[in-house]
Amino acid sequence: MTVYLVGAGPGDPGLLTMRAAELLRLADVVIYDRLAHPSLLGLAPFDAILISVGKAPGNVEMDQDGINAALVEHGRSSRVVVRLKGGDPFVFGRGGEEAEVLSAAGVAFEVVPGITSAVAAPAYAGIPVTHRGLSTHFTVVTGHEDPAKGRSDTDWEALAKTGGTLVVLMGAKHLSEISARLMAGGLSPDTPVAAVRWGTRPDQSTVRATLGTIADAGVQAPSAIVIGAVAAMNLAWFETRPLQGRTIVVTRAREQASELATRLELLGASVIEFPTIAIEEIEFDFPALHRYAWLVFTSPNGVEAFFEQGLAKNGFDSRALAHLRIAAVGPSTARALTTYGINADLVPEKFVAESLLESFPAPGAPGERILLAVAEQARDALPNGLVDRGHVVDVLAVYRTVAAKPRDDQLDLVRDGTFDAITFTSSSTVTNFCDLVSLGVDVSPLVVSIGPITSATVQASGLKVGIEANPHTIDGVVEAVVSGLA
Repeated sequence: MTVYLVGAGPGDPGLLTMRAAELLRLADVVIYDRLAHPSLLGLAPFDAILISVGKAPGNVEMDQDGINAALVEHGRSSRVVVRLKGGDPFVFGRGGEEAEVLSAAGVAFEVVPGITSAVAAPAYAGIPVTHRGLSTHFTVVTGHEDPAKGRSDTDWEALAKTGGTLVVLMGAKHLSEISARLMAGGLSPDTPVAAVRWGTRPDQSTVRATLGTIADAGVQAPSAIVIGAVAAMNLAWFETRPLQGRTIVVTRAREQASELATRLELLGASVIEFPTIAIEEIEFDFPALHRYAWLVFTSPNGVEAFFEQGLAKNGFDSRALAHLRIAAVGPSTARALTTYGINADLVPEKFVAESLLESFPAPGAPGERILLAVAEQARDALPNGLVDRGHVVDVLAVYRTVAAKPRDDQLDLVRDGTFDAITFTSSSTVTNFCDLVSLGVDVSPLVVSIGPITSATVQASGLKVGIEANPHTIDGVVEAVVSGLA
């Protein structure tokens, strides 16, 4: 039984350390604060206990004594307790205090450092905290000391004389006093200042001013405030991305969501992963492959299920398909085949079943058989169409999609409705979403559909398709989101 004091980093979930991610995946209990990115909770097991202890100015969910007590209580009763803290737990994170309490209680603990916002937030705003010719060193200081002390340990007038770059964390509330004391210590009112709010997150924003004007510039918490010559630098890269500040809901299954979510996040979006379907294995009788001339796959899920639950479990590998011609609906399915050493012989120009029908060759001989590896309850359009063209078709269901129930925190985020777009990549994601969340016909977020079949389901469900991906791929969905929100 161990409590892990884990640094969540400054906000961007991509900056989480590998050790932190490993522990979150093993966690029985996660006690998290408001500066930890919500998506990180998705790394925890579905049945993990999630306890919010966020602190914001004027709004404290649990005071420090309560947090300490919770850490001791769960540390004694649970195998893995993760105390998830924004930034680094030992940089103004009160991690030292929590470690002291755990040590006194005889509860084992481990510290997992995180990237501090003192360096990361300026970097994401295009501000290096050190720069040749401008700053040879930097100082990090808190702007929010413990009010119970009755005194200040920070000599702002002395800091004004240290030179280099000054980074103030948690200083928004006292910025007027801080800037006045720094000027009293000798810093020029013209000294550049940049305040980076929600640094490294999709909603990051930067206020630029001078030491003499920053107090009236509307700086809000939480901000990393950079003071010094480097604050005039603006090597912008993060806030200029095309989806910066936009929030996108991704409804794919948890196993499938990462590719789309990552692509959107790289373009600046904040992604809410809202899995409305789950992929479920099913038992199936593996067919005698020598009977078939063609093997057709309609999705990457079908490829994985066929190879893992079919070939591998029956003692075969890809060599068993040597006599077959292979067709794949779409490039994603074709790419999935390459992971098993198979190059598809036929990939239709358009990535829907109807296009495969148009491009499929006529039967080479009477009675030539086709095996379709598909989802249970897949559409009949493809097998019926092939039969109408004279083929003999056997349909093999190799997996099923079932409705998934998102976590309560995910439901709350989506039901709140404060997102810019929602993506649907199959008809089942539409149907299950509408069962979970009631959105009217005039729903304001942009609805992005992967293709015509999904679009038809969107319309039938009472929603309005804002834009349909072309091509009907994940790449096309990403392009459609960017175009639709431009």
